[in-house]
Amino acid sequence: MNDNIEKETVNDAKDLLNLIDKSPTAYHVIKNAKDILDAAGFKSLKETAVWNLQPGENYYVSRNDSSLIAFSIPKSDYKGFRIIASHSDSPCPKLKEDFEYNKEGYVRLNVEKYGGMLLAPWFDRPLSVAGRILVRDEEGISPVLVNLDKDVAVIPSLAIHMNRDANSGYSYSFQKDMLPIVSTSEGKKGIMSLVAEAAGVEEDSILGKDLFMYIREKGVIWGSDDEFIGSSRLDDQECVWCSLKGFVEAENNEYVKMACIFDNEEVGSRTKQGADSDFLHSLIDRINDNLGRSREEYYTAYANSFMISADNAHALHPAHTNKYDPIQSPKMNDGIVIKFSARQSYTTDGISAAYVKRICEDSSIPYQIFVNHSDEPGGSTLGNISNSHVSINTADIGLAQLAMHSSYEVAGIKDIEYLREFSKAFFEDEDTNCN
Repeated sequence: MNDNIEKETVNDAKDLLNLIDKSPTAYHVIKNAKDILDAAGFKSLKETAVWNLQPGENYYVSRNDSSLIAFSIPKSDYKGFRIIASHSDSPCPKLKEDFEYNKEGYVRLNVEKYGGMLLAPWFDRPLSVAGRILVRDEEGISPVLVNLDKDVAVIPSLAIHMNRDANSGYSYSFQKDMLPIVSTSEGKKGIMSLVAEAAGVEEDSILGKDLFMYIREKGVIWGSDDEFIGSSRLDDQECVWCSLKGFVEAENNEYVKMACIFDNEEVGSRTKQGADSDFLHSLIDRINDNLGRSREEYYTAYANSFMISADNAHALHPAHTNKYDPIQSPKMNDGIVIKFSARQSYTTDGISAAYVKRICEDSSIPYQIFVNHSDEPGGSTLGNISNSHVSINTADIGLAQLAMHSSYEVAGIKDIEYLREFSKAFFEDEDTNCN
């Protein structure tokens, strides 16, 4: 291990990679986030229950088992909210309702795209299945997490001998090219029987399912100087881990601190558990009403709030520099990335950028800027979507990475510590002049 990389930085990277290894789907992300919060003494709430919130206490509530909001209430009256939002989902193949497809001597899985996938990296590598099943039991219907944690499928490429243009560009048909093989037609054990076995339930008790494919290759620290990490689902579990760690470590002040992990960002967020839902807005309402505050106090706190939308950013690709802005192109290990877009696909403006920069400079955290090449529209994230429901000053930030939306992505090891430190500093900041 490179002596120039501090032990704390390496430990942060190992903890992150361990979380990702245990989190093949959004449901597992939330389960593992709950474990972190439980260990820190947070109390679990249910949206269906009547709440009795108390000053100085820490809570979390989940929705659909794939989104979560944790919050800490100050001991004294609060001035507003400090929020960091990230997302739990990543692009991957999703199994359809009837997914075992027996034809041409093979059993294949009938899957469809979840999110904007880079397709080629999914070929020719062992895949597994994980997600959630809904099981009939004595209580009615209960959700059960499942992870086969076994190599059960491969999406095979067509040999170069039969597709001489494969290396000259190929337009994939997801329905034709991307169905994984799991067995020959003589196979006795289907995927659903493996799912039931892994979940410890009877197969005929399963009434519903949300199942996804994932690669089982573990994340690693790599590079000639050990300065990179490689893993599945860095987008956006890297931001989930960093923001949640900073949230738990931060001391309470005069603001309600909130860590939000939303599902379905990769498919537009327009779900009951997405950033385009009422989840965050209704939670802020309930905190205000539960603590006996007036509507006037609600609006003043609302106006004195700030959100960080944390979702990874594009690092400069050395082979494709023409795709990037010629002046401002982030690099891995050079600090957190503040993201701008004139079309407001990123919410950062002069006010919110100044606030983020001030926190970074006060805490000696390096930062850099991302703007799109003027001829490339670029992507978007959950900040502007959430703002349509919770309209407060917001900045979009992230960490620089390569191979975004691939099945295996690359990021800088030092940036993990930078975002964790920024998150802690943000939650502890008491500046009231950012609005």
